[in-house]
Amino acid sequence: MRQVVLDTETTGLEPQLGHRVIEIGAVEMVDRKLTGRHFHKYVNPEREVDDGAFEVHGLSRAFLSDKPLFAEIVEELVSFLRGADVIIHNAGFDVSFLDYEFSLLKSPPAPMAQQCQITDSLAMARHKHPGQKNNLDALCRRYQVDNSARTLHGALLDAEILADVYLAITGGQTALFAGAQNGEGEGEQESEFLAPWSDDRPPLKVIVPSAEELAAHEALLDVLDTASGASLWRQSFG
Repeated sequence: MRQVVLDTETTGLEPQLGHRVIEIGAVEMVDRKLTGRHFHKYVNPEREVDDGAFEVHGLSRAFLSDKPLFAEIVEELVSFLRGADVIIHNAGFDVSFLDYEFSLLKSPPAPMAQQCQITDSLAMARHKHPGQKNNLDALCRRYQVDNSARTLHGALLDAEILADVYLAITGGQTALFAGAQNGEGEGEQESEFLAPWSDDRPPLKVIVPSAEELAAHEALLDVLDTASGASLWRQSFG
């Protein structure tokens, strides 16, 4: 199973207003393990970057002025994505921008949805954690994923972080980096997400209620019984 975790940065929020892609980062996973292959490009948007967008990613028009145009990198991008399950946080945003960039080309490739499967990790997180914050930073805190290097948004860094978050959301254990450590402790480090049922987790602390707390609980059940008949708790647990 080949998956690609992707993120983009843009000049603004709406391609309909002519905003453009300025950075694309993507990392490859096969059988839920990062392979070490990645795609990363800065792109010259040939327009100004909105102030609000610059505050998010720190990429200025001056910095991007000598970077390749989207037309120069599209073939490599499409080759990297084609046929994969592409995982994107808030996929509608990134897909709309990439499809817009495709539409500007003389010989545009097929839209993203026709080239690959799209998985929206934000939709997954909202389904699993309804009513809670599900942006990437919030998910990193929830799943104890290290995002300390994320002082500004960056497409490749965010794709790497999202890969770790996605694997945590979907409940698997995997190495963050391809390869194993050698006998001398050198080489690429590995980090694992420990499932809640893992034997490596410390035992849960059991807090036994005091006599006063038990009495208060029974008094509350008496109030509920008086107000609405037998409480659900007493029906279920006696």
